[in-house]
Amino acid sequence: MSDVYKAAGVDVEAGYQAVELMKKHIKRTNRPEVIGGVGAFAGLFDLTGFSYEEPVLVSGTDGVGTKLKLAFELDKHDTVGIDLVAMCVNDIIAQGADPLFFLDYIACGQNHPEQIEQIVKGIADGCVASGAALIGGETAEMPGMYMNNEYDLAGFVVGMANKADLITGERIQAGDALIGLSSSGVHSNGFSLVRKILTDHDLKLTDHPEQLETTVGEALLEPTKIYTRAINQLKKSVDIKGISHITGGGFYENLPRILPGDLGVEVWRNSWHVPAILTYLQEQANLTIEQALGVFNMGIGMVLVVSQEQTEEALSILRTANESAYLIGQVVDKSGVKLVER
Repeated sequence: MSDVYKAAGVDVEAGYQAVELMKKHIKRTNRPEVIGGVGAFAGLFDLTGFSYEEPVLVSGTDGVGTKLKLAFELDKHDTVGIDLVAMCVNDIIAQGADPLFFLDYIACGQNHPEQIEQIVKGIADGCVASGAALIGGETAEMPGMYMNNEYDLAGFVVGMANKADLITGERIQAGDALIGLSSSGVHSNGFSLVRKILTDHDLKLTDHPEQLETTVGEALLEPTKIYTRAINQLKKSVDIKGISHITGGGFYENLPRILPGDLGVEVWRNSWHVPAILTYLQEQANLTIEQALGVFNMGIGMVLVVSQEQTEEALSILRTANESAYLIGQVVDKSGVKLVER
């Protein structure tokens, strides 16, 4: 039967080999609550040991998008798994949740076990960084749907929070401070524009412009930063009123998502460090800062809202936790996102 299936383009034996190769990576993510091992029909996670008074499950799902095209071109597959976990996990910690477990879905044109192992290694790295257990997944070999050397990734994470500790943005008020946490680069949004910039300006992933410490491709594949540990450290002492994960749509779409009523934000130009790869892309495409902030994170991967009274304490805690954090603006009583000099 396997020979018949293989003739149709699906190599079952390669699938078995991929599972064997990924087991050691999955093992690194294990938590005491995980029941069973790799190979069951479903992942099991025991919730009885938690002491939440009013537990709320918080879930998120996402992918890596067209950043994968760069991984294909460079034949580098060990970091996009981190991106996958980060895009999901950063969304649920923005609501105040602690990540519990993660599942992945890999769809490919042909199952190359060593390539799949590298992808799962990255996913495991992301799970270790976020504290989530990798309890299941699916690798679907789909000849005819994808090219033989291409794949797509999707992920799903579940976390938990006390109902009273959910971060909803409802208590944000004018005068509250905006604290920006640095990004590691482009993260995993805006890559359709990135690829257009590369094509329009005849740029190569192997180029090494003097303003970058690496090649363009290496800088673009820098994985998305995971903010779990920094946020968890801050929650112990500071009342975080709102968190915005700066993803697709940049500042202009994501900051208003957490603001109640008719409130808006004033963002202070030049108040944070912009990674060289983002400045490089902006210059190559001749984008205004307003245009760039509408697509890219421009160096800020997450924005926290805290009271003015707790701003210095929050910055101190974050910097002690080795997080690059900046006071980048404030909440104002007029809707919208306004970029101002200060």
